[in-house]
Amino acid sequence: MNFSKFIKYSFLIFGGLILIGFLLKGNIIHEKFDSEKWKSWEEGELQWSLRWDMMNSLRNSYDLKLMNKQEITDLLGKPESETNNEFYYYLGYAKRGIDTGSLTVKFDTFGKVTGFRVFRG
Repeated sequence: MNFSKFIKYSFLIFGGLILIGFLLKGNIIHEKFDSEKWKSWEEGELQWSLRWDMMNSLRNSYDLKLMNKQEITDLLGKPESETNNEFYYYLGYAKRGIDTGSLTVKFDTFGKVTGFRVFRG
């Protein structure tokens, strides 16, 4: 490949990356997880996506799989609904159309977390 083609392709790739960056700007929100904000969250226009925005920080800051039911309740508050083996937390709107979602935390028979899942839709 000659040098002029290399320069041309380099500019195309760099320009494409810049365009993708502008398109994504503002769509990726990283709100630092705050247990008190999470627990006091109320669905409303001003805070529709607060819990969604905190999910990455929550997953990166806490190893939920090392926790038990009481520790999850201390961290996230009382779930919106629960069974013996699962807690469900409503996440609100996801900032894209009318998508909503939930966080499901699963427990074993001893009350230890076995996994969690974020559901969107």
